[in-house]
Amino acid sequence: MSRIVFVNGEWKPEAEATISVFDRGLLFADAIYEVTAVINRKLIDYPGHTARLKRSLEALGIPAPVSDSELLDLHRQIIERNDLESGLIYLQISRGAADRDFLFADGMKPSIIMFTQKKNVLENTKWETGLSVVTVPEGRWANRQIKTVQLLYSSMVKTEAAKAGADDVFLVEDGLITEASSSNVHIVTKDGVLVTRHLSNALLHGITRASVLSLAQGSDLKVEERAFSVDEVLSAAEVFITSASAFVMPVVRVDGRSIGDGKPGPVSRKLLQTYIQDRLANAI
Repeated sequence: MSRIVFVNGEWKPEAEATISVFDRGLLFADAIYEVTAVINRKLIDYPGHTARLKRSLEALGIPAPVSDSELLDLHRQIIERNDLESGLIYLQISRGAADRDFLFADGMKPSIIMFTQKKNVLENTKWETGLSVVTVPEGRWANRQIKTVQLLYSSMVKTEAAKAGADDVFLVEDGLITEASSSNVHIVTKDGVLVTRHLSNALLHGITRASVLSLAQGSDLKVEERAFSVDEVLSAAEVFITSASAFVMPVVRVDGRSIGDGKPGPVSRKLLQTYIQDRLANAI
């Protein structure tokens, strides 16, 4: 059965949905996006995602195409129209369509797209095995705190890593980890300290990251927000990533070397369980 998608005010079967060939999201990657998980037909971490959506739009000077209440209604409608019990909702907003020009045209009407992906987000086999990643040079633009659709570099290096038998990549700049291809990176030192990179333009300000750090601090786990090196990753007791689609995902190998005993560790396991329980309790 075809999905029902939302494009510029209309609900359409996916095969009938169209957007202008002059849309700046297509021509210039002049667009932002968000991903919200759905469990039991409810939205996970929705307030955080909408707050970041506003920040991204403001950073690029794109006006919001719908109000806050309309956006929430659209999310609920797309769940119902696609009978989405569990999965993901993708939202993309571009500056709009105009004849191709590097300069922004005045008075452009933003384009908005929404679609769903059905998947059981509470059943991820990689939680039990952990991921294998490789380090690659950072090659993205400097303003990574804006969640734009400029994902080509991440897509290329993750695809190359998959061809080599790895699950993901860690991006490295000046010897320091910035992020994984589409998630924030965290380590647990042998002294039991949770370390994650401090917020800056070097990385996306992850919504799952924020929720997990809050839960970690509430459990009396010591947390440090600072940059850390590849060597610190390799010598860590545990490594994990956080994202809206994988929640808390252990990493057990980096550049062919085992992290700890090569298995998902107790801190990441506990944080995963705590995150799921807490987010389900606060879903809307």
